[in-house]
Amino acid sequence: MAKTVIRRDGSKEPFDEGKIRRAIEASAREAGLPPERVAAVVNQVANVVLAFAAPKEEISTLDIRGKTLSLLDEMEPSVSAAWRRFDKARGRA
Repeated sequence: MAKTVIRRDGSKEPFDEGKIRRAIEASAREAGLPPERVAAVVNQVANVVLAFAAPKEEISTLDIRGKTLSLLDEMEPSVSAAWRRFDKARGRA
């Protein structure tokens, strides 16, 4: 599992699986998914993203975001759209 995440500003922080899960969950709730679907999407997407990060020592937030959004685009486009709206509102888009 990746031990370190490289943020957009170049700073590094410890890898936190919970952040990935919370971001997916927040977007799924914002998209209006029912609770059981929220849980399913979080588990499915987070597990693939974690497997993607597993062989790396360090991984960038951009790589994590890209993989997550790619999966969400396929599985639940309303959730990826909610994520992108949040990013845009925060000036990250």
